[in-house]
Amino acid sequence: MTDRKTAVIGAGFMGPAHTEALRRLGIPVAGILGADRAESESAAKKLGIPRAYGSYREVLEDDVLAVHLTTPNKFHFAMAKEALEAGKHVLCEKPLAMTSAETAVLVELARKTGLAAAVNYNMRFYPLAVEARERIRSGELGEVYSVVGSYVQDWLLYPTDYNWRVLAGEGGAVRAIGDIGTHWMDLVQHITGLKIAEVFADLKTVHPVRKRPKGEVETFSGKVREIRATEDVPVSTEDCGSVLLRFDNGARGCLWVSQTTAGRKNCLRCEIAGSGEALCWDSETPNELWIGRRDRANERLLKDPGLVSEAARAVIGYPGGHNEGYPDTFKQSFRAFYEFIAGNDPGAEPGFATFAEGHHEVVLCEAILKSHREGCWVNVKS
Repeated sequence: MTDRKTAVIGAGFMGPAHTEALRRLGIPVAGILGADRAESESAAKKLGIPRAYGSYREVLEDDVLAVHLTTPNKFHFAMAKEALEAGKHVLCEKPLAMTSAETAVLVELARKTGLAAAVNYNMRFYPLAVEARERIRSGELGEVYSVVGSYVQDWLLYPTDYNWRVLAGEGGAVRAIGDIGTHWMDLVQHITGLKIAEVFADLKTVHPVRKRPKGEVETFSGKVREIRATEDVPVSTEDCGSVLLRFDNGARGCLWVSQTTAGRKNCLRCEIAGSGEALCWDSETPNELWIGRRDRANERLLKDPGLVSEAARAVIGYPGGHNEGYPDTFKQSFRAFYEFIAGNDPGAEPGFATFAEGHHEVVLCEAILKSHREGCWVNVKS
C-alpha cells in the first residue's frame, strides 16, 4: 500500500482506535501528538509508538505521508489547513470543521493541492451497509420512497455525565446531531445516492446545566469509573431531537437522535423503503440486513462473502459466521484512503467520504439548527 509513515493527532478515545486500525493495515505510525508533551509521551509509551511529538509543527516537519486528526472539533480547521499546506494527506474525524465557511475553505484547498482529504464516516464501511447501497444501485429496491431511522446512545443520560463535546465552543453549536446524527445522514445519503434537500427540526437540551468534574473526562469513560462533579456548567447544545427530511428525488424521511436514551449504547438504525422492496440495517446487529417484500417472504441476509455483491465482498475480512464490527470499519475506511493515495489516479472515485461530503454534513447541521430556531422548513444549500 505504502511504506511511508503517518502521524496520529489526538490521544483520547479516537487516537488509539486509529492507531490500531493503521497497524492492522501494516501502515507504520511514526508518532502521536497529545494535548501536551506529557500526554504525548504517555500515549506513545502505552501504544508502543516510536515518537511523542511536542507540537503540531514537529508533526508537519516530520517525513510523514499523512496525518490523522482525532482532536476536539475546534482544532480541525486549522490543523487540516496547515497539513494540506505542508503537503500532507489528511484524514479527519467528523465534523470536518466547526462552520460551513471553514469547511468550504478546506474543500477548495484540497482541490487545489490534489492531496487525499477524507472525513472518517466509518459507518459506510460495514459490509452490509455496502450491500444495501449495491442493491439500490442495481435497481433491486426500485425508486426510494422513504428513509427513516435513528441514532441513539445513553452515555450523556445523567446531569453528572460530562465531556468537552457538550460545550458549543469545543464541539459546535449542535452536538447530538453533529456528533452522531451526521453519521446517520452521511450513511443514508451514501447508501441511497440521494441528497437531503430540506429539513424541519425540533431539538431539546435535556440537561441545560451539567456537572463538570476536575480534569477532562474521556468520551464514554464516565460510564465505567466514578466521576466527582465539582461545578455547574451551562449547556446549550442539544441532547436529543427529531428532524423531518425531504430528499432531492422527492422521498420523505425522519431522523431521531439522542444521547440520553437509557440502554442504547450506540445504535444506528435505518430503514429504506422503495417501490420494489425495503431494507433495514441496525449497527447493533451489523452482520444482518433485513430485506422486506410485499409478494413473497422477507429475508434476513447474513454477512457472508459468498452471499453478497462484489463491492460488499471487498470490505469483508473474515468468512461467513465470523462477525465483523466497529474496529473493522476503521480498517476498511483507512484502506480506501491509502489505496487512493497509492493509486495516483486524479480521476478515480474515492471510496471514502471526501472533504466535499464533510462540508455537506456541516451545511446540514447549520440548516437543522436554523430550522429548530425559526420553526420552519429550511433548504439545504451546499
